[in-house]
Parts: sequence; C-alpha cells; structure tokens
Amino acid sequence: MESLIVPNFCSLQPAARMTNYRGKIICFSIIIIDIAAGILGLKAEIAEHKGTNLSIFLFECKAPMRQAYKLGLAAAVLLVLAHAVANLLGGCTCICSREEFQRASADRQMAVATLSLSWLVLAAGFTLLMIGAVSNSQSRASCILPHPHFLATGGSVCFVHGLFGMAYYVSAAAASLEEEQNHRRDESLGVRV
Repeated sequence: MESLIVPNFCSLQPAARMTNYRGKIICFSIIIIDIAAGILGLKAEIAEHKGTNLSIFLFECKAPMRQAYKLGLAAAVLLVLAHAVANLLGGCTCICSREEFQRASADRQMAVATLSLSWLVLAAGFTLLMIGAVSNSQSRASCILPHPHFLATGGSVCFVHGLFGMAYYVSAAAASLEEEQNHRRDESLGVRV
C-alpha cells in the first residue's frame, strides 16, 4: 500500500511558516485588488453605454456619463495599488547586464521577466482606463469617431496584471529566499562574500 506524502508543517521553522502565510495573503491581496479593478472597468463600460448615443455618418455623438468616469478612475487607482503592493512587497529585483542575467538563478530571471511584463501591462491598462475615464469627464456631449471599448479593454487587462503581479511576487520571494540560503551556506563554510 502506498503512503501519501503529506507536508509536515511542524518541521518548518516559525519564520518559514509565517513567510508562507504572509506570501499567500499577499498573493491573494494582489489578485483580489486586480479583480476588483477589472470588474470596475467592466462596470464603467456598461455605465458608459447607458448614456444617450447618436450615430451620424462616421461620427458617434454621446453624452458623458459621470458614473463611468468615477468607475474608470477607481479601476485605474486599484490597478496602480495592486502594482504597488506587488512591487513594494516583492522587493527590488534588478539585473543590469546580459551577463548578470545569464548567471542569475532561474527564480531571479523569472522575477525580472515578470517584473518587466507587469510594468508593460500596467502601462497599457492604466492608459486604457484613463482614456476611457477622461472621455466621460467632460460636461457636455461630444461627437467623435467611434472608439474601441477602452474601459472594457482596460478592465480585462487588470485581470492579466493580477497574474503577472502575483507571478512577480512569488518569483521575487523565491529568489530572495534562495539568495539568503546561499549567503548562510557561504557563511557556514567560511567563504567571504
């Protein structure tokens, strides 16, 4: 009969157990904040379409919706908050040269890659949400060429940001733990760093 392999949490050091719980809470927080931002972006798109729209030839005339402006702005703020949580609690992960990147551990390489991608996704999502929100901040109706659904697209990008933000935090924490263990090992062997 095969025995099940069950992790023994009692064998972990208290600090390791605390880090494990802390990491889960931080990852959960990043995902929840990004999901909330995405939902607000999608609700802002719905609120924007509740306004009066009139199509004339190639132009679309619409009245700005104050509710869409507020929801779009709130989504942008939550997206930035989720990014700040991931970056501040994930720590600083920087690699300055290609040689340093090639010598770095897989966790550190993953942290740098996901950090870069999370910044790109943040820039895209924030820009889309702000364009959509600002288009609803005007006090009078305007006639423009029909635009893509900025708020809905920005809201969808928030969900992607949650994945990259969480991946960055996990890989940065793993790289930090690995470096700490290597440093302790080097100290125990008497190697000067």
